[in-house]
Amino acid sequence: MSDALLDIEPGLAGLAPAVGDHLRGLRGALHARILGTVRAAMREQGRSLTGGQGQGLALGVQTAVDTFVDAVADPGRELTATREVFHALGRTEYREGHRVDALRTVLTLGARDIWAFLVEHTTSAAGRNPGPAPADLYVIAGALFGYVDALAGAAAEGFLDEQRDTAQDWATTRRRLVTLLVQPDPPAEAVLRAAADAARWPLPTTLAVLSVDGTDAEQVARGIGAGAVAAVIGDAVRVVLPDPGTPGRLDRARQALVGRRAALGPTVERHRARLSYRLSRRALTLHQHGALGREPVVSCDDHLLGLLAAWEPGLAAHLADTVLAPLAGLRPTARRALAETLHGWLRRQGQVVAVAEDLHTHPQTVRYRMRQLRTLFGPALDDPDARLVLTLALRQQPTGAADQQPDRAEDQLPTGGADPRSADGADRRPAGGADRYRSG
Repeated sequence: MSDALLDIEPGLAGLAPAVGDHLRGLRGALHARILGTVRAAMREQGRSLTGGQGQGLALGVQTAVDTFVDAVADPGRELTATREVFHALGRTEYREGHRVDALRTVLTLGARDIWAFLVEHTTSAAGRNPGPAPADLYVIAGALFGYVDALAGAAAEGFLDEQRDTAQDWATTRRRLVTLLVQPDPPAEAVLRAAADAARWPLPTTLAVLSVDGTDAEQVARGIGAGAVAAVIGDAVRVVLPDPGTPGRLDRARQALVGRRAALGPTVERHRARLSYRLSRRALTLHQHGALGREPVVSCDDHLLGLLAAWEPGLAAHLADTVLAPLAGLRPTARRALAETLHGWLRRQGQVVAVAEDLHTHPQTVRYRMRQLRTLFGPALDDPDARLVLTLALRQQPTGAADQQPDRAEDQLPTGGADPRSADGADRRPAGGADRYRSG
């Protein structure tokens, strides 16, 4: 907004002082006329001048009339104070839930009525107490409508400033709520309820945390709906989804995340929100590295073993290197064959025929390899805890210890000597040394 009315209408500098004095004499009548017009306009908008906003608008209109009348007499005076009044009215308009153009409509109607009043008064007073000459009236009209546009602009700025600040406040409020829910130590119930009330979020009995690629928390929460609140924590959006067991709620969340990579934490009671957050956060990291399949939205409950094995970076690889060390000295082909056989034998709980079918080989070949494995691993193959650790290690490193040496045509056997198998893969060794596990 211009700093002075003279900046809006330079022609005011040519008005005689009597014109300004004449307008000042009409101040009281203008107040009454314009307030009546404003009341009628507000009634059409379903509003009233009796409430706090109505009283503020009435005071603003009176201030605007006073400032205009005085500025015509002294066009160089600053309009900053009046601009601030309407900037504040614009903020209040947003808080009251009105449209950005509602106040502009009121101001425009008021300006037209001021102009009509001045024309009517000048016409009726001709010959008695003549008002401004027609040329002066046109100058005043230019100043009046430019002045009202400037006030409407200040109100619009206030409206948009309040909208922006409120959005920032809401984002801060929701982020505080999400942070409280997932922090290491659960907050006191009173603190959590206060944060939820501030965010206008009914506290749910159960919830789940979604970790989503990106930083557009507000857009993600709106897309999911159903009372979801979101905040950017770390390098991703964390969404708290209330009562995920509600029919259709998880399906809708997945639909809203089409085309985005995300991880859904388990449904937990409210006070265990951090568990759901930590699992979804870790799952998203693994998902970003392609470790949890190709589905865009993965569920932690479907990948618990993978999460457990990969929870501490490097630990699973170290586990595999340590537990599978007996295979490390073999040639790659032999190591791969024995690792696959051991993995199958553990998964099939020693059912040799089933393992052979899985590997597309002969049961005798499986038995032969298992004798080699017993030589390498000894009693560990009969120990439940050791078998569990072996299973985890083989899941992490299914072909045994890493080795970049090229494969050779023949296997290097741990016991030395030739492979006593015939070309068809059957074991031709004498009977004896039967497996601890019976074939299926």
